[in-house]
Amino acid sequence: MNITVNEIFYVFCGAAVLIMAVYYLKRKRKITSALFGAITGAAALILVNRFGGAIGTDIPLNAFNITGSCVLGVPFVICLVILENL
Repeated sequence: MNITVNEIFYVFCGAAVLIMAVYYLKRKRKITSALFGAITGAAALILVNRFGGAIGTDIPLNAFNITGSCVLGVPFVICLVILENL
């Protein structure tokens, strides 16, 4: 059974979504925490898109990346950068 990098990526994204859902549901200020995570994730994605050439990566702004960074935040963007450089 051959496992590809994409399959591993999707498993980690699914686990991260569950972890983030539990995290946000346990927070006292659920909406504020979720908005802060979405804003920081989107900002990280935009920064990597704009200045990614300096670190040798090119992460496009597409629906999957924008959604992932808004739902999962900065860890998603870090995973994208790591996978891009593999």
